[in-house]
Order: sequence, then structure tokens, then C-alpha cells
Amino acid sequence: MAHHKLNLPQKTCPICLRPFAWRKKWEKTWASVKYCSVRCARQKGKTCAHSD
Repeated sequence: MAHHKLNLPQKTCPICLRPFAWRKKWEKTWASVKYCSVRCARQKGKTCAHSD
């Protein structure tokens, strides 16, 4: 049986602005997932490091 990941829901990370798709580990908490990674979650209160 083939495993296809074509129609997974996606969100956009507010920190890095990249889209990320649903993962099995987020199955029960998908509605509350905001960030694509722990790294982005840590950056939520900080200013952008790329500002001049």
C-alpha cells in the first residue's frame, strides 16, 4: 500500500514565514500548533536578527 502525502493540511509559521504540513505527532494538537519547529517557537518574543 503506497503512502501519499498529497493532501495534508498546511499552516504558515509566523516566525520564518515558511509553510509547514501536518505531522502525525501533531495529530491531537494540530489546532494549537503555531510554529514549524522548536527553534521558531523560541524566537517568538525576539526581534528579527536581520534588521539593520
